[in-house]
Amino acid sequence: MNTLIGTIGPVGLAVVLTVVLIFGTKGEGEAKALPWGWCLFLSVFAGASYAAGGWPFTLVRGLVNDGVELVNSFVPGLTYPAIGLSMLAIIAWKKLTRRGVCLLGIPFWYIAASSDGGLGILAEKIATAAQQFAS
Repeated sequence: MNTLIGTIGPVGLAVVLTVVLIFGTKGEGEAKALPWGWCLFLSVFAGASYAAGGWPFTLVRGLVNDGVELVNSFVPGLTYPAIGLSMLAIIAWKKLTRRGVCLLGIPFWYIAASSDGGLGILAEKIATAAQQFAS
């Protein structure tokens, strides 16, 4: 064994990041609450881990896809890149709590992964980093 922790794997990484986001956004213990930027980064990284983890995290992808289909029924022709960029605008300019940032960051990754262009490339890079980190 060459590492202290061993192989976490994508499912383990998703669980660890979820625990960090749940308890790290509150900041009631000895450690301070995570700053806004870390909440966004870790939530996007958690979304990549959920996607790589398979069952039961495939439920998250199903929920996001159902939400996109619901929005698309009200606004036909709305594309994934448009939704992703709209989410980025909300994250950037709406005053969100740290948990609010996390709740938008995770589904943002799924929408970015389904997009073409820059958002899709970003999603691929994050997925690669999550896989490398987990193994």
